[in-house]
Amino acid sequence: MAERERVMRMSVEQPLWRALTGYRVLTLVYAIGLFVSAYDEVTRPWVAIGYFAVLTVWTLATLPRVANAASCTKRFLAVDLTIALAGILLTRLAESPERIDAGAPTLPSIWTAGAVLAFAIKGGWRWAAFASTLVAAANLVHRSGVPTRDTVHMVLLVWIASIAIGYVVEVARASERTLARALEIEAATRERERLARDIHDSVLQVLAMVQRRGAVIGGEAAELGRMAGEQEVALRTLVSGGLVPLSRVSEDAAQGAVVRAVEEPDDSTGPAGPVDLRVLLAPYAGAMVSLAEPGAPVSLTPAAARELTAAVGAALDNVRRHAGEHARAWILVEDEPDEVIVTVRDDGPGIPEGRLAQAEGEGRLGVALSIRGRLRDLGGTAELISVPGQGTEVELKVPKDSSSSRGKAEQR
Repeated sequence: MAERERVMRMSVEQPLWRALTGYRVLTLVYAIGLFVSAYDEVTRPWVAIGYFAVLTVWTLATLPRVANAASCTKRFLAVDLTIALAGILLTRLAESPERIDAGAPTLPSIWTAGAVLAFAIKGGWRWAAFASTLVAAANLVHRSGVPTRDTVHMVLLVWIASIAIGYVVEVARASERTLARALEIEAATRERERLARDIHDSVLQVLAMVQRRGAVIGGEAAELGRMAGEQEVALRTLVSGGLVPLSRVSEDAAQGAVVRAVEEPDDSTGPAGPVDLRVLLAPYAGAMVSLAEPGAPVSLTPAAARELTAAVGAALDNVRRHAGEHARAWILVEDEPDEVIVTVRDDGPGIPEGRLAQAEGEGRLGVALSIRGRLRDLGGTAELISVPGQGTEVELKVPKDSSSSRGKAEQR
């Protein structure tokens, strides 16, 4: 059965890069507008015109550079900040000392903050502090060491805002790595449980049968049975413990946290639409197993029907193993409006109190994985009722819309 690998990429900082792209364009237009509105008062307009020509070409040509962290390299950041600082210092050539003392804005105006914010998003609060400090120093030189109140306010605003945004970006990246790791562990655990169910339904049962038959036959078969028993214990320990693969979230840090999760088997190899659960359960009916079902088809998705049928098979296997080959069992299928209920009941001796918890502690995961685990993955439930001397009843419930129920269960 085919397996698929899903790549989930998470990056909470990507919207910040998109916002920065728009900010650079808007602040460019704003800076040019300020210059145009005060054109007649500028002492050397040709200096400002030359600078704005360079700034316009640079801003528009480098828009792809601020699209993501990978494109925003250290060299680009250095040149970008240099252009911003040059614009601040060139203001003394373009403007008269009187206008500068009166509080005239620098040539790049608030465009400078975009260069600092790029440092913050790329490298965090330390990079932001470095860039904003250089901007503050350039403003002090521009004001001849005597900044106005508006200049102080602007410098402090850029300094505090950039450091705050840089810190938020660092926290967001750490959260992404933590979330990606948690999702990978969850995916590995789900895959391990699925494999454990399949192993329990096949290999472990065969090993247990070889152990029992070998003990009965004796001789060399007894030794073979003993070895099979040892391998069964080792395999149960491996299945119940398992190993979680190392995280691969650093595979492409520039694109955000990445986690690869193996999905359930692709249903494209099976029926394309809903299947009739009665058809899958029919082979279980026999001399010792009675099947009661509705007269109309019981439709479920292929995955839900397959897992529910396997859970019924696991319940019947428990009947044969623990109640004896001569125990009778009954399967009742109920088709409710929102869910399908399958009840498996036997006339065996029942399960002593505390036996299930003891079995799970010993690594015997028939009920925990082959039954409850399957139903939990579908958003359903499995309830087991057993009274010593009166048999055992297993009630399996699966919602008809198992795909959405499963999604809700994963979100919880």
